[in-house]
Amino acid sequence: MKKIGTGLCLSGLLLMSAWLTGCSNDAESSTEDGGNTTKEEVVEIKLGYYSSGSADEKMEELIQKFEEAHPNIDVTTQNAPYQQFFQKLDTQIAGNNAPDVWLSDGVLVQKYAERGAAKDLTEWIESDLNQDDYYGLDFNKGSDGKYYAVPQGIQIGALFYNKDMFDAAGVDYPDESWTWEQLKEAGAKLTLDGQDRTADDSEFDKKSVKQYGLTFFNITEGWMPVLKSFGGGVLDEDLKESLIDSEENKEAMNWIVDGMERGILTDPSDLQSFQSPMSPFPSGTAAMRIGIYARVLAANETGINYDVSVLPKGPNGDRFAPVIANSWIVNENSSDEKAEAAWEWVKYWVTEDEVQKEWAELGEAVPVKKSVANSDLFLNSGEQSINKQAFLDSFEFAGTLDTNAVWSEWLQKFNENADQVFLGETSVEDALKQADEEVQKVLDDFYE
Repeated sequence: MKKIGTGLCLSGLLLMSAWLTGCSNDAESSTEDGGNTTKEEVVEIKLGYYSSGSADEKMEELIQKFEEAHPNIDVTTQNAPYQQFFQKLDTQIAGNNAPDVWLSDGVLVQKYAERGAAKDLTEWIESDLNQDDYYGLDFNKGSDGKYYAVPQGIQIGALFYNKDMFDAAGVDYPDESWTWEQLKEAGAKLTLDGQDRTADDSEFDKKSVKQYGLTFFNITEGWMPVLKSFGGGVLDEDLKESLIDSEENKEAMNWIVDGMERGILTDPSDLQSFQSPMSPFPSGTAAMRIGIYARVLAANETGINYDVSVLPKGPNGDRFAPVIANSWIVNENSSDEKAEAAWEWVKYWVTEDEVQKEWAELGEAVPVKKSVANSDLFLNSGEQSINKQAFLDSFEFAGTLDTNAVWSEWLQKFNENADQVFLGETSVEDALKQADEEVQKVLDDFYE
């Protein structure tokens, strides 16, 4: 009897244990292995991203769907407007309490990689992703050949043009045969002063321009595409040596300065009269602009009649489309458990067609997954039909903005010298020589 009683007690304990397990957290799962029961614990990760208005609601919705598909991962979020987000992130990285995964502006990826904040994702990318299925993976490669991020959405440059202005001037629309010289020739016919005289007219008043041929703004949508297509640029392949003081860059800068002096291109002082440096094209004050994909939104909102084409070729037939691959970064200092959970989020984002399609519908960026980018959902979306294929064709000659750990620092030095040229305060030769010295010092101070 004693023996039986002991057995009943053990059975009761087992039944109670089973009952308690059944009432435990639903996010825990159990598996049997050789008669033993193990539990999969919930992993909590923090996900950070900068706010982008209406896109925030969709981001939270996708995070919720991710949690439903991954019940063992609990996601908390951290978001703020762009400037505040990255200021806080830098502080968090310094204090070793940054999010486990965050959305980085593409121009900052190498900053985090070279400063030891971004996890090397090379092994996971090679094992879990078919690289041929995606746009932009290589834009996150460091000079060491390793991958430090996976694109969330891609901004790539193209030439936007106002069809009504071209029609009124009797100028043929841009196409893939255009060179920068042809753009300037067309731009002169599209530039109007207060008396509707074009820049080709001997009586043209460049001090009273009411319609510019080309609006020209910053590194991405201004001087870098021109420098690169003329065979120049800023840094060498290792991104540690300045190449600024070159004959190719002089030729490119002279092309820009000539356009500004003739009133065809906006210069920095012209842009001060606008609400934003990005306003001239969507407001109908410029016939053309170099623009990343996100500029489609502003053009659509204002209702101008426009289209896009690939950017022009340089003197030797070279073409360059600037790329900013805004990307997911996994924190190098997160635990292995959290890093693996963060990688599940990154995989979910790029591999799931539904996620890619839902994000593509917002119209903010070129989708990362090629099958979605090449579908009607992307190419033929929106109320206004434009040649979105031009953005995809531009990947053939696309490149980054020579981004490295000190990109923001060297860019400031270059811009200061370039603006002096654009405002007529110094010569192209002197500005490039000065910029070369100042940029090289920034590089040497960090890398040596």
